[in-house]
Amino acid sequence: MKQSKRFSTKQIVMVGVLAALTCVGSAIRIKVPEAFGTSAFHLGNILCALSGVLLGPWFGGLAAGLGSAIYDMFDPIYIRDCWITFLTKGAYGIIAGLVIRSGKGTWNYGKALLATAAGAITYALLYLSKAFFYDGLLLHNLPASAAILSVTAKIPATTFNAVVAVIATPLLAIALRKALSRSRLSID
Repeated sequence: MKQSKRFSTKQIVMVGVLAALTCVGSAIRIKVPEAFGTSAFHLGNILCALSGVLLGPWFGGLAAGLGSAIYDMFDPIYIRDCWITFLTKGAYGIIAGLVIRSGKGTWNYGKALLATAAGAITYALLYLSKAFFYDGLLLHNLPASAAILSVTAKIPATTFNAVVAVIATPLLAIALRKALSRSRLSID
C-alpha cells in the first residue's frame, strides 16, 4: 500500500510565515486616487511573488492567496472579495512558482526576474478582469464603456505595483535563499 505524502513541519511553517508577511505587507499601503474611488500601492504583491519564488507553485500560491485573503477579511471594504483575492493572489504565487521551477536551469536572478514578471502579469490581468466583469458589470451594473473607464483608472497603480514587485522580489529572493542556505531552514 502506498503511503500518502505528508507535509513537513518546515513547509507548513514557511507557508504560515509567508502568508503572515503577505497579510502585513498588504496592510502597508499608500492610497492613490482614481476616477471611481481609490487604489493603493502596497507591499503585498512583492510578498505574493516571493512566496511563489521561494516555496514553489503550490505552497507559494497557498501562502500568497491566504495572506492576501486574510488581509481582506479584516477590512470591511474588501471582505466581500476575499474569495476572489484568494484565487487571484494565489495565481500570482502559483505562476511565479511554476516559472521558477520550470526547466533544468539553475535558480538565478534572471529566472527569478522572469518568474516574478510572469506572476505580476498574470495577477494584473486577473485583477483588471475582475474589476471589469465582477465590480463593473455585475456589482455596479455599469455599462461596458463605464466599466472600461473604471479599469483604465486602475491601470497606473496596478502597473506600479507590478513593476515594484518585479524589481524587488528577485533581489529579496536571492538574499533570503543565501541566508536560508546557511541555516537549517534551507528551502530546497
